[in-house]
Amino acid sequence: MEFLDLHKLTDERLLGNGKILIAQPFMKDSVFARSVVFLCEHNEEGSVGFVLNQPTGMQIGDVVPEMEAADLSVAQGGPVELDTLHMLHRIPDGIGGNEVVKGVFWGGSFDALQQEVLIGKVQATDVRMFIGYSGWSKGQLVEELKTGSWLIGNVSENLLFETDQEQMWEQAVNSLGREYQYLNNLPVDPQLN
Repeated sequence: MEFLDLHKLTDERLLGNGKILIAQPFMKDSVFARSVVFLCEHNEEGSVGFVLNQPTGMQIGDVVPEMEAADLSVAQGGPVELDTLHMLHRIPDGIGGNEVVKGVFWGGSFDALQQEVLIGKVQATDVRMFIGYSGWSKGQLVEELKTGSWLIGNVSENLLFETDQEQMWEQAVNSLGREYQYLNNLPVDPQLN
């Protein structure tokens, strides 16, 4: 049946910068269960991205006290290097950074971000902050695709910057198309159904 063909969304040829990884509904990994990961870099050496829907309950001022005026929440970007701070944004003129896909930038100047916050040029829907990141060594992500851990999708700025983190997985699944929406109704553990 066509609606059950998830293999067309796990083809490694779909991987690339700016793609999203959507955890399969039955993934039990505590870090990645029902997660959506934005890939910032994918090449033959490995992959780097950020979990978009793993809130920490912290604001940027909890991590960087000088920025307590900013109303920017901080998510856990993944299990790697939890002592690092990263940002995705859509305001390159003020902050800089490297364009991952059209209109979405990774990194930039934290000093410039602080200045932009102080003069009121930054909205919470313009910047995503992360502690840590998700990383895969050479071939690791491809192996996870082969075992059925992830679906590959396209990102939209709305999903990335404006979707509530608690609705992120469901909205990412919906972005795959109507034929995949049934995944939203599957339990995390089918044995408990």
